[in-house]
Amino acid sequence: MCSIIMNRNIKILILGAGGLVGSALAREFRRAGYGNLLTPFRKDLDLLVQSEVSRYFQKQKPAIVINAAAKVGGILANNTYRADFLYENLTIQNNALISSFNNNVEKFLFLGSSCIYPKSCQQPIKEEYLLTAPLEETNEPYAIAKIAGLKLTENFRRQFGVNYFSVMPTNLYGENDNFHPENSHVIPGLIMRMSKAIKDGDLVFEAWGSGRPMREFLYVDDLARACRFLIETDKELPYWINVGTGKDITIRELVETIAKILGYKNKIIFNTEKPDGTQRKVLDTSKIQQLGWKAEISLEEGLKKTIDYFKKSPNLRM
Repeated sequence: MCSIIMNRNIKILILGAGGLVGSALAREFRRAGYGNLLTPFRKDLDLLVQSEVSRYFQKQKPAIVINAAAKVGGILANNTYRADFLYENLTIQNNALISSFNNNVEKFLFLGSSCIYPKSCQQPIKEEYLLTAPLEETNEPYAIAKIAGLKLTENFRRQFGVNYFSVMPTNLYGENDNFHPENSHVIPGLIMRMSKAIKDGDLVFEAWGSGRPMREFLYVDDLARACRFLIETDKELPYWINVGTGKDITIRELVETIAKILGYKNKIIFNTEKPDGTQRKVLDTSKIQQLGWKAEISLEEGLKKTIDYFKKSPNLRM
């Protein structure tokens, strides 16, 4: 059996193309020879406006839609702008899915997040653990929005038989990340703040939290490759599937690795007054591995690539 995606001229719409994941998806599909990509930025298409989304779909008629658009941020941003994260993500994903359905999109991929799983969860986390216990409080609104998107995608497939599915990636990092010192995820935030500490000659670098929590990190180009792999397969996929490395490290080890690559040799302290979040989170990736995919880029290699990108982008440096 052949997959519809074997046609390299098929029209693929990547929503959120200006972000970390969306830009990686565009790079990956272009590398694979797909020449009919739609990659609108927010100035071209405001996904918060349903009428605008509907008109865009009616005009462009994509065959494949990948929804990588979302309002994202780190612990501080998630916990501060709770209503924004819930409302905007619900609106974005609802508009994308209903326009896909109304315009007969052949395949729809919804990108979620590993934060959908319970705070206190057996490790590694299997897909079946969804909704079995309470969520992590600091990013609960974002997680609820992503769960709603996953369930909407699932139930459109159950009710209408459409080829819709969801991907749940672990913590992502890489080229085109958000390097804001406060409203960013852990890796780009550490790179930005530690680079500034080196520039300023700081004798002490403060990392947030105890350093004890364990996290899994996936280089974003590996996720993009996984998404293309799943789009191209002709096998029936589960309603949602985890994507990650299956390996985790402590935040302390992460900080020390970034310091080594950047060349920061002064004292590092951990501020235990800052929140840790979930103590451990690593995904069970056996389902996607059984389909024939696995991560290829090691954490150290990915960190070097990300730091090189940061250093070559003058507008990102403080």
